[in-house]
Amino acid sequence: MYPILFEIGPFVISSFGFMMVAAFLTCNYLLARDIVKAGYEKQIAEELTFRAAIGGIIGAKLYYLIENIPTGQTYNNLNGLLDIIAGAFTLNFSKVGFGIQNFGAGLVFLGGLIGGTIAVSIYIKKVNLKWLVIADFIGPYLALGHGIGRIGCFLVGDDYGTPSNLPWACSFPNGLPPTTIPVHPTQLYEMFLYFILFLFLYIKKRNKAFIGEIFFNYLFWAGLIRFMIEFIRTNIKYFGFSGAQYISIIMIFISIYYFKKLRINN
Repeated sequence: MYPILFEIGPFVISSFGFMMVAAFLTCNYLLARDIVKAGYEKQIAEELTFRAAIGGIIGAKLYYLIENIPTGQTYNNLNGLLDIIAGAFTLNFSKVGFGIQNFGAGLVFLGGLIGGTIAVSIYIKKVNLKWLVIADFIGPYLALGHGIGRIGCFLVGDDYGTPSNLPWACSFPNGLPPTTIPVHPTQLYEMFLYFILFLFLYIKKRNKAFIGEIFFNYLFWAGLIRFMIEFIRTNIKYFGFSGAQYISIIMIFISIYYFKKLRINN
């Protein structure tokens, strides 16, 4: 694929880093437009995006760390464990720029969703905004940002699926990890589905039935999409399901519960 878009002297622009930045900038622009149209200050959108980015990256890294700590291993000292932690949280500075190698490999979206939600919720409470109102603004752009991010995953050769004989199956000889066997391009499957979800949510918000409907629609469909995609992903399984699938099930049940609760109250 194309893990590096181009290099200028010591600066390297990776496809993953570029698409990450593109996702945040695009979603921030559209969110700010919606926020201002609704009568809020533009700064609120910028604060939400910034906090979502910081909280999301920390949450994604922590999730990656939890999933990649070797099991059944005894540490006689802290060095082994600290090496794992350093690998998860260290940027590769062999070149300067968006050259995200170790860093990019440890960005797990569901961990980022949890971390970003916590960081944004703290800000919402701090400035006395209504959580569900803001969540409805953010919902469509979570789907859009995830879709854009998956383009970066495809270009860098990360998060692909199981071996496949389908005509569109791809190999990632320079991927993370590399594979010369054709596999499901699950990054593109998710990209396509999340772009559809974004359009669905964006249209639906014009005539939503109750506050919170957009966000919990996002939570339900995003959870269902990831749950189904995981069946053709190579992630570690625990009692038949991956960690991402267990989180997806929680997302689905939370959305169903609040759908019923909010409909009764409206």
